[in-house]
Amino acid sequence: MSEKYGEVERLWADLQSNCTDELFQQPRDVEITSQDVLSRIEKVILEIITDLSKGQAPLLVIQNRSSWANIRFDDAVGLHMGSGSTVSTIRSDSASSVNRFALTLKVLSEVYKLVQSNTYATKRDIYYNDTQLFGSQRTVDSIIDDISCMLKVPRRSLHVLATSKGLLSGDLSYLEEDGTRVNCRSESNAISVSSNVCGIRNIVSSAKFVLIVEKDATFQRLLDDGFCSRLGPCIMITGKGFPDVNSRLMVRKLWDTMHIPIFALVDADPHGIEIMCIYKYGSVSMSFEAHNLTVPSVMWLGLLPSDIERLKVPKEALIPFKKKDESKLSSLRKRPYIACQPAWEREMVILHERRQKAEIQSLTSIAPNFLTEVYLPNKLHYGGWI
Repeated sequence: MSEKYGEVERLWADLQSNCTDELFQQPRDVEITSQDVLSRIEKVILEIITDLSKGQAPLLVIQNRSSWANIRFDDAVGLHMGSGSTVSTIRSDSASSVNRFALTLKVLSEVYKLVQSNTYATKRDIYYNDTQLFGSQRTVDSIIDDISCMLKVPRRSLHVLATSKGLLSGDLSYLEEDGTRVNCRSESNAISVSSNVCGIRNIVSSAKFVLIVEKDATFQRLLDDGFCSRLGPCIMITGKGFPDVNSRLMVRKLWDTMHIPIFALVDADPHGIEIMCIYKYGSVSMSFEAHNLTVPSVMWLGLLPSDIERLKVPKEALIPFKKKDESKLSSLRKRPYIACQPAWEREMVILHERRQKAEIQSLTSIAPNFLTEVYLPNKLHYGGWI
């Protein structure tokens, strides 16, 4: 049996080496219909049945979503899955993967029913259908992403939605897929990012720019200070740290619809820089859907490491580097997109040399309203954006 698996993996590698990237990444203008999804699921099941009829143990082969060997970089797209040869094999006759094999088929059957009936479910719905079987929500989440990657379809085409954690505010209104009108113009309350961003239509806005805010606390402070109306009109969005897919989809939706400048306001530390990079260039684990998630036009507004010295941020407001910060910074500097961002590299050199980081909130040590009344207005005026 091991010879069979070896041959399958060799054939898979040969297929990848002879195929163009279009097989592994659907362009944005190619519509994936429900029938396409159903047909691809049926093909997977047919292959399993064929193996069983031959007395062979079936298996599932999925491109490895955690391997940089499968990643290509294009400054117009970001990190996208290419024709790398690194794959994960989920075997039905292996003690280490038989459970994963069974759970993947279970989720595939749920997806098939959802697409066939044109209904939707959340990832939590699927998990709570059989919590003992799945064991954890994380297992369901990972399997859904594996299926999306295996079928080469955007996750939304599986009719499985994720609960959003992001927030929106500013000069923006739109219609949800069910016809509900959403107004984000309240100066005191933010709106949760839709769990079905792709169903949003009739976007109305006169915003001059979009501001991505790393942290919820900073987002709320800007909201309380009336930032969107004082320095706008504009739109603010936060993914509350590491962004969920819906927050990234929303930023992409705004870019596709409005084509206005998009800025990132993140901490001057390796973690903040990585979060900005995810919005701009994407992540390895979701690289198979890069065309729908990345916005390469995102600009780094602040907080810049060079701002720490320029603004004379008090030393007591700075945080010494830890080993994980050094490791993350070293990893970031090796990323393929840094080569086309020399200004970013200079900022990271400053971080490396100072071995100190600063949160956005450190600006309050200069003055309580420094961020809203001085820092952001000057940054935006200097760049000619307002």
